[in-house]
Amino acid sequence: MSGPDVSVVICAYTEDRWEDILAAVSSVRAQSRPARETLLVVDHNASLRDRLEREYKDAGEVRVLANAGPRGLSAGRNTGIAAARGEIVAFLDDDAVAERDWLRYFAEAYADPRVAAVGGRTVPVWASGRRPHWFPEEFDWVVGCTYRGLPPGRVRVRNVLGGNASFRRSAFDAAAGGFATGIGRDGDKRPLGCEETELCIRLSRARPDAVLLIDDRAVIHHRVPEAREHFRYFRTRTYAEGLSKALVARSVGADKGLESERRYATRVLPAGVARGLRDAVLARPGGAGRAGAIVAGVLTAAGGYLVGTVRARRGGTTFQVPEVATGTTVPERATGTGAPEEATGTGAPEEEKAPAATGRGPRAVREGAGS
Repeated sequence: MSGPDVSVVICAYTEDRWEDILAAVSSVRAQSRPARETLLVVDHNASLRDRLEREYKDAGEVRVLANAGPRGLSAGRNTGIAAARGEIVAFLDDDAVAERDWLRYFAEAYADPRVAAVGGRTVPVWASGRRPHWFPEEFDWVVGCTYRGLPPGRVRVRNVLGGNASFRRSAFDAAAGGFATGIGRDGDKRPLGCEETELCIRLSRARPDAVLLIDDRAVIHHRVPEAREHFRYFRTRTYAEGLSKALVARSVGADKGLESERRYATRVLPAGVARGLRDAVLARPGGAGRAGAIVAGVLTAAGGYLVGTVRARRGGTTFQVPEVATGTTVPERATGTGAPEEATGTGAPEEEKAPAATGRGPRAVREGAGS
């Protein structure tokens, strides 16, 4: 088949998602445009890695790898990038399934040589069978899905969303590294994010002519567990997003780091509150709850951002940007303290260990440069 080869990376960390992982792999193997390979990267869980190796021992196009970096989603993705053989590297969450033409729409976009990244549309699959009445579509990013306010069609964007995304392999060289470690998710710890935002902004700065797209025809269906249907998780996730945004803004500057968020906060969310209040007046279920959730989400995210900014100014924490092609690591400037601590693994990665995405030693970068 003509067009670029695509490697698909799926990062996994727990046997609790065993059936989800198998479903994710099956959806990749059923694509109308076949992937060159599927890379299952296991995050410091020897039992899960052994089980997956047994499951796919006869599947030549599926490779099981141990995360070669610190615990966390970013290092797992970087391990997959370093091991990938395809010209395009696509990422799929381990609790999601892709529609049959997912990779076809990704690959088509790369006919334009300026295109460096393509994301898709992520649809929530609620454990309860339906969206909670109070949960606003404007905040579907809380559960890792496409939210109301993103433009439809194939459109240019500042950043793609990491659970349903693809990049040219060369983009990681152009951006001088992969996903930053110490900024994104680390298993079941506080649900931080924004590692893909930081990467995309870094890529656009390194290559001003680069085009980043979202094509809403490239669809995946993402499972939302019951625990994430409650307001407690909603509040925790929005607060963590504020902490993460403080890290990104401190690194790349508030103008670029909050560029998309300003439009979202000043146009999309007020319209959502108005719809919720109108539905409440019309006695439609959940209208007042949705309006209240939007206000609460804004306040908790703003609170997280303020806390993260204050911590950064007091000294903060560094996050690392591994150069996945060369194996060197460049630490970012000191930023907020919302990043999870590195956890020790369950043992050294064995057998099909990918090229290390960690570095040969950190190089100091002065705090505040480029802010």
